[in-house]
Amino acid sequence: MRALVIQLVPSLRPVYTQLAPSFAERWAEGFPACGGRAQSPIDIETRWAQPEPALPPLQPYGAAAGTWELTNNGHTVVLALPRALTLHGLPGAFATAQLHLHWGGSEHLVDGRAAAGEVSGAGASPAAGPDAALSPTACPQPGPEPNAAYDNILRHLGSVRYAGQSTSIPAFDVRQLLPARLDLYYRYNGSLTTPPCSQGVIWSVFQEPVPGPFSVYIQIHTNFRITV
Repeated sequence: MRALVIQLVPSLRPVYTQLAPSFAERWAEGFPACGGRAQSPIDIETRWAQPEPALPPLQPYGAAAGTWELTNNGHTVVLALPRALTLHGLPGAFATAQLHLHWGGSEHLVDGRAAAGEVSGAGASPAAGPDAALSPTACPQPGPEPNAAYDNILRHLGSVRYAGQSTSIPAFDVRQLLPARLDLYYRYNGSLTTPPCSQGVIWSVFQEPVPGPFSVYIQIHTNFRITV
């Protein structure tokens, strides 16, 4: 029997694990949405989660071909994805536009605990409305297992060490960035995690971590710089 998907309501107070809380809390001075009641990221308290068996597994569709652009935007590494790559299992098919990579601790917490990092997708669906967006999120976990998808990204980090730098990388199967069980995730309605903090983002945080070689995390901390 397929395990139940979890649906929950976000906590009223967001959490910031990668920036000083005082810095992030000042965002609302210039971007009012950053002080909203549905601000992401959150600490997912599993005791408040409610089973929702009607939610289907998330499934990416689309062939990987050509090259994709990897960019340092000053906050993190962003990988631009082709419009032909879509994600199903949501209210309508969402076109995934970008992947955002975070390390030094995940943005989201689960019962107060951060993962080693976080990989979040970003996209939209015309059928769901102009303000609808999605963010499927996986958390890499250090281990001995190789991961070709992460390796494909990380070996190019030296070309985007500083804000504004971009480089092209070979396309790959994004399914390798996700856990084995795509039916196990926490779902809530939140926002973008950085200004302008737009609301209306459908977050799906996978419960299972994604194994990756420990050397990956050493390379991330060694080769990349951010500016805030």
